[in-house]
Amino acid sequence: MPVNASLRDYRYISADSHMEVSPERWTDRVPLKWRDRAPRRVSMSDGGTATLIENRPLVISGLDISHGGGDHHQISAHRMSYDDAPGTGSPEQRLLEQDRDNLEAEVLFAGTGGPGFWRGVANNEAYESIVHAWNEFCIEDYASVAPERLVPMGVIPDSTLDAALRELEYCARAGFKGVWLQGFPSGARYPVPEDDRFWEAAVEMGIVVTTHLSWGVPGSGPTFRYPRQVESSFGDDPVRRINKFAQRSGWGTLPLIFSGIFDRLPELTIGHLENQIGWIPHWLDTVDDEYDRHMAWMERFLDMKPLARKPSEYILDHTWWGFIFNPSGVKLRHVVGVDKCLWSTDMPHFHSDYPNSMTKADEQFEGVDDRERFLMVRGNAIERFHLNTEGPRTYADLKGQVGLPLP
Repeated sequence: MPVNASLRDYRYISADSHMEVSPERWTDRVPLKWRDRAPRRVSMSDGGTATLIENRPLVISGLDISHGGGDHHQISAHRMSYDDAPGTGSPEQRLLEQDRDNLEAEVLFAGTGGPGFWRGVANNEAYESIVHAWNEFCIEDYASVAPERLVPMGVIPDSTLDAALRELEYCARAGFKGVWLQGFPSGARYPVPEDDRFWEAAVEMGIVVTTHLSWGVPGSGPTFRYPRQVESSFGDDPVRRINKFAQRSGWGTLPLIFSGIFDRLPELTIGHLENQIGWIPHWLDTVDDEYDRHMAWMERFLDMKPLARKPSEYILDHTWWGFIFNPSGVKLRHVVGVDKCLWSTDMPHFHSDYPNSMTKADEQFEGVDDRERFLMVRGNAIERFHLNTEGPRTYADLKGQVGLPLP
């Protein structure tokens, strides 16, 4: 970097992008015994393509792989093709797209025809083999082209704890920087003591644990395994009531806090990507207030033990969050913690602004000082995902490269 370079000359890192990959590129890795149950591509009458798997509606991902930097208002919700859309090609093509969008690297999650879709396969062994085949493809065929620029998150199956541990161990051996959890490690709808084996293993292996978009979103039934079951005049699940103002991945966070894992394993942190951050300050206020209002009766009637700290303190110490375009969240970054906010492009989904991501970034970071902007668009991703980069790793590195005095 030349001495007179601008602070804007560094390239950004997207903490949340996607691999929208046609099934035939990777399903040959599924064992022959289960290959006919793997996702497959089908042709649509309008010229687009879709993905099919048992027990799931047909996935027609027009909004997820049709965006190529044109006018958002002209995007079709139906027609799509893996053959000519940005973000769906070879890893070499993806690197060129990164260059065009001023990105040095992307953290990559599976696309819409991914883990939740694959769970339509009822047979656990078949489903787990599909997950493993995807992970092998990601690390061996895709990321291997440029491992520090293409950074996939390994998928963890949500079938059994043993399957989750097997895949976690594979991901760590294979060189994944992190893994993506769909729910709690055992596959239960709430935390169970056996999950500790997974959390402990992840910390010991030094592998990042992430969720994406939603995690632990409640349906019917309890959100926590209560020590005692009683009929309540409150008419709702108690932990759900305390967490009622949470959004998306916040739903899984409070049950995990009540499980005590962060007291037993204080090194554990979890990254929640594609969640936006503007709602989190509101959640921090309300979750503490609701906890204060409900904890006394929960202790008396459900034998629940009070937390050692406020829920908000656990949230701030043990979670970090991804956002795309969220100007109000950027304004509230100090409440969340600037070191816990990671910018992303969501490429190639509808919220992506490829190849004009820098224009939208400038819009939402207007008025943010250079150091904090650097952290959110680069430095935090380097630290959280343990990335090795060619460019500056810290703001101090950047200041040194451009020949400016440190603040």
